[in-house]
Amino acid sequence: MANRIDQETPVSEELAKAHRRAAWVVILCLLIGAWDGYDMVIHGAVTPALLDYEPWALSATEVGTMASLALAGMLVGALGSGVLSDMFGRKRLLIGSVIWFSASMALCATAPSPEVFMLLRFLGGLALGGVLPAAIALVAEFAPRHRRQFFNGVMNIGYSFGGIAASLLAVWLLADHGFRLMFWIGFLPVFVLVPVLMKWLPESADYLILRGRFEEARATCIKYGMPWPPDEVGKAVGEGKPVNPLRALCKREYIVVIVPLVATFFVGLMLTYGLNSWLPQIMRQAGYPLTSALVSLMVLSMGAIVGIMTLSVLSDRFGPRPVVCWAFGVAVLSLYILSFSPPTPVFFAALFLAGIGANGTTVVLYGYTAALFPSATRGTVLGLGMGIGRVGAILGPQVGGFVLAMGAPVEWNFYAFMIPAALGPLIILFVPRVAPSKARSKANPGTSAPPSAAAVAGRAEEEAAR
Repeated sequence: MANRIDQETPVSEELAKAHRRAAWVVILCLLIGAWDGYDMVIHGAVTPALLDYEPWALSATEVGTMASLALAGMLVGALGSGVLSDMFGRKRLLIGSVIWFSASMALCATAPSPEVFMLLRFLGGLALGGVLPAAIALVAEFAPRHRRQFFNGVMNIGYSFGGIAASLLAVWLLADHGFRLMFWIGFLPVFVLVPVLMKWLPESADYLILRGRFEEARATCIKYGMPWPPDEVGKAVGEGKPVNPLRALCKREYIVVIVPLVATFFVGLMLTYGLNSWLPQIMRQAGYPLTSALVSLMVLSMGAIVGIMTLSVLSDRFGPRPVVCWAFGVAVLSLYILSFSPPTPVFFAALFLAGIGANGTTVVLYGYTAALFPSATRGTVLGLGMGIGRVGAILGPQVGGFVLAMGAPVEWNFYAFMIPAALGPLIILFVPRVAPSKARSKANPGTSAPPSAAAVAGRAEEEAAR
């Protein structure tokens, strides 16, 4: 018995070390997400300063267009991220994206005109669009299978931490130094984060396998405690069938899952980015002082952190779909309360709930999508979902700017986002519980074809119910 214990203990210790290494991957992706969050929230934080900057004489509609151009760049970047990660690997894509969007922030700090500033925000968005799909896909690959939603939540709170940092720095620096210093701060990742990523961020084992680098892939799986060969990619390579993600996703059983997911991304991102872009200015219009308006973004981000972690744990326990429905409901209720311009304590409490319902819902959708699809198509689906869903993110700031430019009553700024939030639960219910292909699999038990995305969705729902 003693010999047996001695033989098993090193294995257990090595597995624990492997899980710690996998957690390190999540932390690195969290840091990437933090800078992503800083870049996106900073525009909302500096919106009052942009409107007050006399040399440019910007209108609310023009400032909304600036925010939308960054999101338009993210749309293009997200759509191309799946192909680029297949070509160059997820590690190279993430490092290149961090360098690109950091450089664009530095150039924004020196922009001589609003037209140049708009162009640079669009170019920076190209890199930002590729960050989240690649990071989420990487975390989904390295995370333990039964904790995917939790690890996805941990990674995505980085975005909210970045938003909090942007809000705090705006409170301290914006009034005295203007918006340009805030963009210079966004250049820091080139010196702080990129060297860390180059040294410690691993490459996707799935990518290595598809490139024929089997020894490297095997070493990665052993080092990070992953099965060898990894799930679907190993099966596809073993069968001698290279995976074509776009062709695979054209099948009906995938389409019936992708369409409602993308539509839910649309309304979720419209809600999230609309509030992040215009909240401080909406509060100023309602009569709150500038400091309180800037603090509002921090409260929204704090709610997002609590929401992300809470909803992720609940998703592992009850399944993502019901959690998404309830989270959208929380967002609708909080926006309804905010529309009354209640006293400041109530306003901030409702704003905290809005962060839970808006940002938390979107992050659960990321993890839900990553869990539904096999690794060979995961990055492509996330890129498609976030890319097409970015149309909603682009419309969010535009809608906010339009409502403000109309001079409508303050409550209409919240009604404009409450309506899409109310549509979210209805759309997510169209994601099928049981795949059409599941019945065919039962009828043909001898078939060796890999499970479809919708079949995986059905099993995930059944396991959650149990």
